Amino acid sequence: MVDVPKDLLEQIKELERLFTVDQAKLKEVTNHFVKELEKGKSSSRALSLPMNPTWVMGYPDGHETGTFLALDMGGTNLRVCEIVLPEEKGEFEIIQSKYRMPEELKTAGSEELWGYIADCLQQFIEYHHEVEDLEQMDKKLPLGFTFSFPATQDFIDHGILQRWTKGFDIAGVEGKDVVPLFEAALEKRKLPIKLGALINDTTGTLIASHYTDETMQIGCIFGTGCNAAYMENCGSVPKIAHHNLPPDMPIAINCEYGAFDNEHAVLPRTPFDVIIDEDSPRPGQQSFEKMIAGLYLGELFRLVLIDLHDNKCKMFEGQDISKLRKAYSLDASFLSFIEEDPFENLSETGELFSKELGIKAHKPELELCRRLAELIGTRAARLSACGVAAICKKKEIKACHVGADGSVFNKYPHFKARGAQALREILDWPAEKRDPIDIRAAEDGSGVGAALIAALTIKRVKAGNLAGIRNTEGMI
Repeated sequence: MVDVPKDLLEQIKELERLFTVDQAKLKEVTNHFVKELEKGKSSSRALSLPMNPTWVMGYPDGHETGTFLALDMGGTNLRVCEIVLPEEKGEFEIIQSKYRMPEELKTAGSEELWGYIADCLQQFIEYHHEVEDLEQMDKKLPLGFTFSFPATQDFIDHGILQRWTKGFDIAGVEGKDVVPLFEAALEKRKLPIKLGALINDTTGTLIASHYTDETMQIGCIFGTGCNAAYMENCGSVPKIAHHNLPPDMPIAINCEYGAFDNEHAVLPRTPFDVIIDEDSPRPGQQSFEKMIAGLYLGELFRLVLIDLHDNKCKMFEGQDISKLRKAYSLDASFLSFIEEDPFENLSETGELFSKELGIKAHKPELELCRRLAELIGTRAARLSACGVAAICKKKEIKACHVGADGSVFNKYPHFKARGAQALREILDWPAEKRDPIDIRAAEDGSGVGAALIAALTIKRVKAGNLAGIRNTEGMI
């Protein structure tokens, strides 16, 4: 950076001080994380991590067979899959269709929403099964429903919506069990479908990944949000003790750990993180997520640049930065593009600023932007490793694979390598040792995972293990 003026160099040094998370801080965050995971298993208090029991009682053994439907309800698309689990261990065949989730549906009535979803399912079955009268199908198709909204589950086939997210705001659904609403729409159309499980995408990621690789012991999402799921023993979860389940019976726990450190005890927040939190729809919530998830990385970058222009070093002096002033106008892909610019003169980054923001940035300013993108991306990856390390420490896992999904993990440059380096620093692996805990790309959690969990639920009903299953009618 020989051609960077002194005032910009000083700002780069200050940004490095603010955004760098050293080994000591990683260990401090991880140790606090371990305590919070433990606390969340014991209590449903608002201050602790949710640590939601999912009523997924164990892993697939690879010998599950049959045909299953999976429904994945996201923010922009509705995905319907049919998954066939053959005799071959750990194999699957999948056919799928995507349906657009119309914007107007997100604020429509409850009946319109569930009716549209049921119509998509009907269209899918009629097309792929070539039956004229669905009532003539000899048996109901079991369905796993990935409902990626915050929900409380006392049973695997039940889920009370805590609150809508992702732009949905449909009256009369929050605080209600979504399963009867969904089933009423299926029944109205006489669809041959039986809901076997309502799941979270992170739990699906854990189960699908373990199905094809038995060394997978944790499922993670690093995307618009962040979360993890892992398998616990019922005896180690005091908040379900009243169910009197065998203490060694496994149960998958959905950590919902985007809410880690909402009390701001250990996370190394910068003034820009504080602004993001205070200006968010729910200040004081999802503190961990706001530092590492894709939704916030671009906004962090934008806030720093605005501060440099207004208060520090006259960044982009004399230029109209009105486009840059628009909140959430930059996303994580903007930072990805900067980090991937292959040219020494950062010409592609310059073109990006010109095209997207109408800013003609000079080379020293582009150098600062490149370093800032690296700092924000690196901090996100390093902090993301703390959650994985905490689960491994708490469960005394010395070696395993971790299945990760989500746009940040899959698309953000160097995210995997930076996270792996942080794990190495937290867990003190010797330099010559290969990574015993390896974070890898996960299997399709919201599709294959949902189908497998429906299969596991039916298997449990057949075996008479009905813990956490409300309605067994039609499952076998």
